[in-house]
Amino acid sequence: MRGVVQGVGFRPFVHGLAQELGLAGYVANNAGGVVAEVEGEPALVEDFCARLTLHAPPLAVVSSVSHRRLPPLGSVGFDIRPSEPGGEHTLIPPDTALCAVCLRELGDPRDRRHRHPFITCTHCGPRYTIVTALPYDRPATTMAGFELCDPCTAEYTDPGDRRFHAQPLACPGCGPRLRLTHGKKRLTEAEALERARELLAKGAILAVKGIGGYHLACDATDSDAVTRLRAAKRRDGKPFAVMAADLATARDIAPVSAAGRRLLTGHRAPVVLVRRDPRTPPRLPLAEAVCPDSPDVGLMLPYTPLHRLLFGLPGDPPGPRALVMTSGNRSGEPIVTDDAEAHRRLRGPADALLWHDRPIHVPCDDSVVRVRADGSAVPVRRSRGYVPEPLALPFAVPPALAAGGDLKNVFCLAREGSAWLSQHIGDLAEPATLAAFGRAVDHLSALTGVRPRLLAADRHPAYRSSAWARDHAGDRPLHLVQHHHAHIASAMADAGLDGTAPVIGVAFDGTGYGDDDAVWGGEVLLADYDGYRRLAHLAYVPLPGGDAAVRNPYRMALSHLRAADIAWDPDLPCVSACTERERTVLAAQLERGVACVPTSSMGRLFDAVSSLIGVRHRADHEAQAAVALEARAAAAPHGTAGSYAFGTRDGDGDGPLTLDPAPVLRAIVADLRDGCPAEVVAARFHHAVAGAVVTACAAARQRTTVNTVALTGGVFANAVLEDSCTRALRTAGFTVVRHGRVPCGDGGLALGQLLVAARAHEREGAGDVPGGSRQGDQRP
Repeated sequence: MRGVVQGVGFRPFVHGLAQELGLAGYVANNAGGVVAEVEGEPALVEDFCARLTLHAPPLAVVSSVSHRRLPPLGSVGFDIRPSEPGGEHTLIPPDTALCAVCLRELGDPRDRRHRHPFITCTHCGPRYTIVTALPYDRPATTMAGFELCDPCTAEYTDPGDRRFHAQPLACPGCGPRLRLTHGKKRLTEAEALERARELLAKGAILAVKGIGGYHLACDATDSDAVTRLRAAKRRDGKPFAVMAADLATARDIAPVSAAGRRLLTGHRAPVVLVRRDPRTPPRLPLAEAVCPDSPDVGLMLPYTPLHRLLFGLPGDPPGPRALVMTSGNRSGEPIVTDDAEAHRRLRGPADALLWHDRPIHVPCDDSVVRVRADGSAVPVRRSRGYVPEPLALPFAVPPALAAGGDLKNVFCLAREGSAWLSQHIGDLAEPATLAAFGRAVDHLSALTGVRPRLLAADRHPAYRSSAWARDHAGDRPLHLVQHHHAHIASAMADAGLDGTAPVIGVAFDGTGYGDDDAVWGGEVLLADYDGYRRLAHLAYVPLPGGDAAVRNPYRMALSHLRAADIAWDPDLPCVSACTERERTVLAAQLERGVACVPTSSMGRLFDAVSSLIGVRHRADHEAQAAVALEARAAAAPHGTAGSYAFGTRDGDGDGPLTLDPAPVLRAIVADLRDGCPAEVVAARFHHAVAGAVVTACAAARQRTTVNTVALTGGVFANAVLEDSCTRALRTAGFTVVRHGRVPCGDGGLALGQLLVAARAHEREGAGDVPGGSRQGDQRP
């Protein structure tokens, strides 16, 4: 049996099934999965084989079952044997949220694991973050140093017990120890938890060791505590995730849908982005600094026993019902997992550290998921609870590695029909994050058994991820893939499209290296896995100062106004946000074209409009201005009609259509001067972008007869835009493909890179010159 069949109670399930049917033989783990030998009546053996997949344990994912006949041995009884070395690699399950049975035992004073912060069983607890090697047995995890006591040994070795071979198994007598470091005080176990709850109730910031790393936590309703945490993390405006004590508390914070409830209470337990209702005050208001200028609040429920105990059990003194839970690091740095490092790096931001001595082998941030209006879900960040589950590919590929992008980095390993996306690595600008990237590649390669014969990376000449791929390619071919082609290929693979027919790919994001050396980001491409052709794009405008324009959206607004021939009048918010001296310098810069690379970025247009209407003039983190603009659009009166429209210019000959935002910008300026509310202007702008998408796709359909549109790129994390585009395209008769298994942003980029590179490698054949870099193909 292959698939996710280790660490999920599969051997006890096989043992019980064989005993129920009166079969003899054995079952064991090996590096390829689970192997069983059964002997008995032929009809019963057939029934056994059929039920292996039909009645598998809840966390098991059986990808294949192969069997062959053997001569009978006359065996008696059915055994669970020790793991067998060698063979192919199996699949390690993701870390899983606390199950209902363990939760009941946690709160039961009669149970020997009452209030045990590390209670676990075969159906829940850490998996991926503690495994060090294969096969997945206790000696190959970070629990190897904790010798089981006699009662735990009895559970671990009893095939009828739900803790049979549960590798993280422990109890208060033999398991990890909880500790609290508060100044010079050192508390343990119950005293540590009690003091931690007291500190949180008094407004303290705690560093809390979780499954995949440390969190920084504080009372989410305490404005002073949240403000201090922001300053400590150097994270001025990026939203914080909030852990609610229970589902009822989550619903007091924001309106949780049925689909959101299923995600919050499911075994993956991600952070769920819940759209706030600006017209209905919440029953439990959060501090304003938790998620300023965001239309959503990221909610999660306690997914470890330690989290549950932090909120207290019945009878405990009352404490905060909602906690900020943000990754334990300063902005841009990797999440902290090592205890000594936590005491060194987090004792500044945190007033105390709540930690334990179970090592974390693999850092793994919380996953973030958005629920659409139709109830479908899409990951914004795919990490804990999902990784290292494989994704089925639409066609077989050779062993390969794709390095992903530099922002929100996720890499991808694949072979044959499966791909493994890594956990969220982060932004590679930090040397420590780049080092963490290398360690993660080595670890996931070891777990999956993928030995890449082919590498893929982004075509951008300055990407650190691409430099790493060049440095590590050796004599293996390296394929450099255009950024937006990779986005579209990722969306196609996400939807299971095999590439036999191309799609019209709408790829909107902030930055991607274009074929003409410009910064692309508002692209409509005819694409499949083999190549692409540019059919339409947003009109080029200068990007004055490069990163300076990204950090200061008013610079992009002024650039767009100049391109639209709109005067920089001081009554416009973006003009007044820029000092007169800077405007003078900027005007000269734009006039001379100094440090002004042209860009077609839709992300930068969203930034520009955000500043133009006075929403956000400076950005402390990626997409901050655009998210604030979406929040205004989401708050517009229901049914706000769109009244703006992009201009269009046909390309020369067979060249791409140009989408010109100038008419939209003029209409916005007119609305501003008429006193139109920012919410209405923001909503009209979103409708205008959706209209431009339909216009470009309709022109593309007329030229190519292709009727399937793929929406991808980080801009489509904007729920208002994605929903508006989807409705408008479907009304126009298009089939719309959207992401559902991987993020639309750079967190899904590596999947597309890998498939494009695999197809290019297949076309080039076995006679490739080793070690060369190849560019992705354009269609003629």
